[in-house]
Amino acid sequence: MQRIELEKYLNNLLKPEQIKDYAPNGLQIQGTEQIDKIITGVTASQALIDKAIAEKADAIIVHHGYFWKNESYVIRGMKHKRIKALLDNNINLFAYHLPLDIHPTLGNNAQLAKLLNIKVTGPLELANPISIAIQGELPEAHTGTQLAQLIDSTLNRACLHIAPPSNKTIKTIAWCTGGGQDYIELAAEQGIDAFISGEVSEKTTHIAHEMDIHFFAAGHHATERYGVKALGEYIAKEQGVEVVFVDIDNPV
Repeated sequence: MQRIELEKYLNNLLKPEQIKDYAPNGLQIQGTEQIDKIITGVTASQALIDKAIAEKADAIIVHHGYFWKNESYVIRGMKHKRIKALLDNNINLFAYHLPLDIHPTLGNNAQLAKLLNIKVTGPLELANPISIAIQGELPEAHTGTQLAQLIDSTLNRACLHIAPPSNKTIKTIAWCTGGGQDYIELAAEQGIDAFISGEVSEKTTHIAHEMDIHFFAAGHHATERYGVKALGEYIAKEQGVEVVFVDIDNPV
């Protein structure tokens, strides 16, 4: 597959133009024109790049790439080492951030719902069809402890559970993978029983307690490893290109 063909394919699939983001989506570092093997992973860390070099990959596709807003423009230290390794080995780097969060079937939110058996009922931002956070229902009511255990066993990571004083049962649920904890207040305002995200902030505890909503922080990496994995599997099936998912362990 040619590099330009892969870029067009990914852009048509993920539609980055439909949402404003904090980093450029698409091809971030140009490499070889011919792509026969792709490595996918959550973050374009040095460990993932080293694995791609060892695997003789032609391209890397990640959720967390480079060139974030408010980041220094200077290419030195860690950034220099990463980019030099990509250039020296002629490896393409593709990154899709929010477009991979919100994709209706391959996205991080959709994949988390599939894993936890949550039925998607719509966007959390009611007037926004491409809301970053979404909402749904569990097939049957869970206690907070039961849902925490389900998350732990499914993601293989101990989640943080903040229960409200009522400790009510959970039927309706909203979620946003990664650093989406600030959507908890919007979920609470709609009377939703629980909210799941990857990260937690100091204020999240107070919101959960005072607005009567369960909160679960299940890990930024743990909640976002499944979108890029699903994307790679889809590319392999549809395009016949070899794709290998590499999960670089991250406890955060």
